[in-house]
Amino acid sequence: MKIYNTLTRRKEDFKPLVPGKVGIYVCGPTVYDFIHIGNARPMIVFDTLRRYFEHKGYDVNYVTNFTDVDDKIINRSIKEGIPASEVSEKYIVECKKDMEALNVRPATVHPQATKEIPEMIEMVQTLIDNGHAYEKNGTVYFRVRSFEPYGKLSHKNIDDLESGHRAESHQLKVSGEDEKEDSLDFVLWKPKKEGEPFWESPWGEGRPGWHLECSCMSKKYIGDTLDIHAGGEDLIFPHHENEIAQSEAASGKEFSRYWMHNAFLRINGDKMSKSLGNFFTVRDICASYDPQIVRFFMLSAQYRTPLNFSKELIEDSAKGLERILNGAEKLKGIVDKANGKAVSEAEQSILDNDIPKFVERFDEAMDDDLNTADAISVIFELVRFTNANTDENSSSDYAKGLYDVLFELSDKVLGIHIERASEDMDASEIERIEALIAERSAAKKEKNFAKADEIRNQLLSEGIILEDTREGVKWKKA
Repeated sequence: MKIYNTLTRRKEDFKPLVPGKVGIYVCGPTVYDFIHIGNARPMIVFDTLRRYFEHKGYDVNYVTNFTDVDDKIINRSIKEGIPASEVSEKYIVECKKDMEALNVRPATVHPQATKEIPEMIEMVQTLIDNGHAYEKNGTVYFRVRSFEPYGKLSHKNIDDLESGHRAESHQLKVSGEDEKEDSLDFVLWKPKKEGEPFWESPWGEGRPGWHLECSCMSKKYIGDTLDIHAGGEDLIFPHHENEIAQSEAASGKEFSRYWMHNAFLRINGDKMSKSLGNFFTVRDICASYDPQIVRFFMLSAQYRTPLNFSKELIEDSAKGLERILNGAEKLKGIVDKANGKAVSEAEQSILDNDIPKFVERFDEAMDDDLNTADAISVIFELVRFTNANTDENSSSDYAKGLYDVLFELSDKVLGIHIERASEDMDASEIERIEALIAERSAAKKEKNFAKADEIRNQLLSEGIILEDTREGVKWKKA
């Protein structure tokens, strides 16, 4: 498998530290609110990476954290008048619900920053002892210039960084608010403020810096050196750059061999922002679209490609997913009939010779830096092939062989369920849907095709698929 390594800016053959085992650390969300749709992309992408390694036979230690102490959490706790711990615990529960809806599997370990404070204090003390950190009035800073390779991940020049910080640093020093030796130095430990959570430390009561948290949690649950560290591209600098500096300065070992970063998700071509009114939580989106459609959409582009979230594109994904579901449903129908026919020579030839080629091409796409877009294209081709090479006379064992391959690639690797959710609708919901269908039919008769399309798209966004037949309009839930 080849992985694009942000550190070297090129695709490299993946070679694990320990043959057959992979240690992956992914930066998780800060839990002060419901996770937003941008958070969902790395969750889905790197869950798929983990699944693919398992498909290839690797034993995967997959660690992704919850940042449960942070300024945003503290501000939320003050606003709601409850302890910060209640805020974080509440939204960890809600985050896990959203992850389950998106079929993101629980990590091997989900560490929480507040439960790993002793390890953080130990690392800070190590950095002070070896000259890479210093304390000033209860704040501990990391000496950036003491770590010569600083900037190697973000490919930033330290002198350019210095010039960018100069004006800001001057203002802080004039006001007496900054006691750093150098404007580039960053915080490892900060003293408590009134009303904030805090822990005892050799430097007084306080709490860890954000960058420190991930370094300590990844070290504890994977080791000094990770196979892969992943996250959104917005974390490259300063978060991941600072993680490298403090981790390698403390251990003297390479922190991570490969770095993977997904590109941004944009909303209708714009950066997601509350001020623009285009900020959506996963909960918001999943109220309008089936979570499986959202997952399918997220994997429809290679992870390093910027992805644009729009109504039109998500509805295209719904249609694409429906093609796969229909193909799986046809195969399942043949399997369930259990006609008792023996697999014919022609069928066996397809299972032995044709189908493995689809699996090989799927793996080739995934081996090329997790190219899920090309992998999905192979699945579409596989569905077309199975549709063309099965009918009511096919043997059930043959159909099962085809179904099992489709299930392995779509469901187990990409995490996209290929069986429709079996959920009962109440009478009022069925009545509402059929009223909309009748309204659409009336619009078509009046040649108001824009209105008819609007109703179809509304129902599609709810996971309701319409099919115009000679007998009238048929509908089903995706």
